[in-house]
Amino acid sequence: MKAFVTGCAGFIGSHLTEKLLEKGFEVIGIDCFTDYYSKEIKEKNMKNFINNPDFKFLEKDILNLNDFPEVDFVFHLAAQAGVRKSWGKTFEIYANNNILATQALLEFYKDKELKKFVYSSSSSVYGDTNLPMKETNPLRPLSPYGVTKLSAENLCYLYFKNYKVPSVSLRYFTVYGPRQRPDMAIHKFVKAISNNKEIEIFGNGNQTRDFTFVSDVVESNLLAAKNEAVGEVFNVGGGNRISINNLIKIIEENLGKKAKIIYTEKQKGDAQDTLADTCKIEEFLGWKPMIRIEEGIKMFVDSYQ
Repeated sequence: MKAFVTGCAGFIGSHLTEKLLEKGFEVIGIDCFTDYYSKEIKEKNMKNFINNPDFKFLEKDILNLNDFPEVDFVFHLAAQAGVRKSWGKTFEIYANNNILATQALLEFYKDKELKKFVYSSSSSVYGDTNLPMKETNPLRPLSPYGVTKLSAENLCYLYFKNYKVPSVSLRYFTVYGPRQRPDMAIHKFVKAISNNKEIEIFGNGNQTRDFTFVSDVVESNLLAAKNEAVGEVFNVGGGNRISINNLIKIIEENLGKKAKIIYTEKQKGDAQDTLADTCKIEEFLGWKPMIRIEEGIKMFVDSYQ
């Protein structure tokens, strides 16, 4: 089996690439090393598989790729991340990397014999809505980032309906774990507390998130790829909804240090609470989260140290 992984040098993409290679796939990975964070970090993400003879790496922008590889599976993880940075002039970057890149992939593969096109979406498509967040809930994103992820979801569906592209969209809820991006909360908190630096909390810290460990997200991709479900959307949430204040307490316990906290104004685009209803993915794909937040934080802290 051959797989094409976009964003293969990123946090989730590198974990998925590694797992696919372990399972005997031939993998072609693409990443353009955007300047959202350090290229050096992404290169380290790939160190376990960059020399694997079953792996081929393309350092290119999807929108500048003239010919896409002939594969059985496409795992589309490449995207411009970040809710807070998606406002203003930078929106063009989000539109290019999240919408136009998705359309380019779908347009190419619409005429190919593809077993599955698995798209990595986000809980940001929901915005503020009733909890738990079900796939049938109204979708009202609160950020330009969320709008672009929802647009790409819609593209996947319309290419499925019109061209039979066997697409599935996975809505991730706050993914964390080893190799987590340096701009993400858990990474920032662990780094600051470890170095006796102040950490900034937007709002009062009572906002909650449903944290999902990266290995569970990888498993959802594998199950979505081999399952017969097409044209569907699934929540991928860890069932680990806790407040940011309680998250910091868990990190403090693992580090044996107290956090120095500064509370600041809530940021535009941030949802107050998230919690995934995972009944659909459990029924269709047989997926359940395996890593609880306490175990996951310990694993992240160990890898960071």
